Amino acid sequence: MNTSAVRIIYKYEMLRAWETLLQSFASPVISTVLYFVVFGSAIGTRIEQVEGISYGAFIVPGLIMLAVLTQSISNASFGIFFPRFTGTIYEILSAPISFIEIMLGYVGAAATKSLIIGIIILVTAGFFVPLEVAHPVWMLGFLLLTCISFSLLGFIIGLWADNFEKLQLIPLLVITPLVFLGGSFYSIHMLPPAWQTVTLFNPVVYLISGFRWSFFEVSDVSIGLSLAMVLVFLCTCLVTVWWMFKTGYRLKQ
Repeated sequence: MNTSAVRIIYKYEMLRAWETLLQSFASPVISTVLYFVVFGSAIGTRIEQVEGISYGAFIVPGLIMLAVLTQSISNASFGIFFPRFTGTIYEILSAPISFIEIMLGYVGAAATKSLIIGIIILVTAGFFVPLEVAHPVWMLGFLLLTCISFSLLGFIIGLWADNFEKLQLIPLLVITPLVFLGGSFYSIHMLPPAWQTVTLFNPVVYLISGFRWSFFEVSDVSIGLSLAMVLVFLCTCLVTVWWMFKTGYRLKQ
């Protein structure tokens, strides 16, 4: 394992985040706070409790997941796409480092930035509503697994996209709708039975449900199933990255 190469890529990506501090950290936090204020004030006055939990507190895990998912994909996809766009990716590919080391550098930095954002939003939410975490270890575990999994997905998108339009295509048209329809701001038990069944085909439901369970011990699906779905998604992304580097997909053009 070439730890020096991993460290250099990781530090470079983290430095790029600090140079664009407002865009990297402040912007998603401000956006999430606005979501919280709007949904908590407008809807919270009409829906006092969900599953025995105040609506303001109930949406906190969903808001954190919304920010973490989108930022993980954005950070990782742009991080690997920019070297491809400028042509510097060939310097990385010709260096004596494996795809695992390249992936660890880029995905590790993206996951770290997303994890920081998630923690900042969690702390910020505590100023708006009383918030207790029933299982802090599980909470951090789900948060970390989500950051890594969706940073891997973003890494895949960054390798697949050949222009800036495609770079935003999947996050805007696929991921964001799935998050909003995945129980971020409501329990799927509030839906009609037919729609509850349809919603279970949304993989984001399992992420948000498991993460919410770590806060309030309430969930839409079992905690074991949520964890299993996260691990399956993580393994699928790992296999996809391995295949892309092995075949040179979008890398040898």
